[in-house]
Amino acid sequence: MELSNYDIIKKRIVTPKSTDLFKKEGKITFEVHKNSNKIMIRTAVEKIWDVKVDNVRVISVPGKTKSFGRRPFVSSDRKKAIVTLKKGYKIDLPGNVETMGMSSKSTKEKSMPLEGK
Repeated sequence: MELSNYDIIKKRIVTPKSTDLFKKEGKITFEVHKNSNKIMIRTAVEKIWDVKVDNVRVISVPGKTKSFGRRPFVSSDRKKAIVTLKKGYKIDLPGNVETMGMSSKSTKEKSMPLEGK
């Protein structure tokens, strides 16, 4: 089965932990296809956004047993990729703050207006 670049990268994962990882270290987290590997993810990100990728880390997340009313079921397995870009490159995605690599303390100081002035 041949996967296109847009089939490999499903969506961006936006959680407090992944947002903090982006702000501090510039790493972007994606949900990817279950059959993809690091090389396929690297080439897909480089071709879609025209950037250079420094590192790719892949995490396989097994499904959890949940219940809906009285009926238990298992949620589907998924795969996540944490992508680090080379210096000088960035991806403009909705929801990203333009403070890549800055600590959250300095971000709050810049965004808060001065009172009394």
